[in-house]
Amino acid sequence: MAEIYDFDVNQLNGEASELADYKGKVLLVVNVASKCGFTPQYEGLEALYRKYKDQDFEILGFPCNQFGAQEPGDAAEIANFCSTSFDVSFKMHQKIAVNGADAHPLYKWIKAKKPGLAGTRAIKWNFTKFLVDRNGKVIARFGPQDTPAMIDKHVARLV
Repeated sequence: MAEIYDFDVNQLNGEASELADYKGKVLLVVNVASKCGFTPQYEGLEALYRKYKDQDFEILGFPCNQFGAQEPGDAAEIANFCSTSFDVSFKMHQKIAVNGADAHPLYKWIKAKKPGLAGTRAIKWNFTKFLVDRNGKVIARFGPQDTPAMIDKHVARLV
């Protein structure tokens, strides 16, 4: 697949979604988990989303249980947690694998476009973030320790 817009994903409610619907928007793609030390980043992600959503900015959250089994819930539990704990209003998707043979095709593609330190492609932990510009180019990869507040200036340059 040549670009991010070629991928289809399923929203947390099971509804199919085409990433082509996001053409012309700035995207932040994040693998998330409900029981992780970085889970409080949901608050910062939501603040970032609310700050820039009217400027064609979207956050795409992808729950993942590959790191310390920190996302054990089903779709209903994840949706309830995100809503009641952090009032998440950005798009959440069905739980996926981000590493290994079963990794979602979107994550296989995005890791190849923006490898991590020393060229590694594997996602190291929850809350790894990929920033995509309005043309679908993966601009930056941020580690779990990079907070949404730290990423704000990068988003601001693109919106």
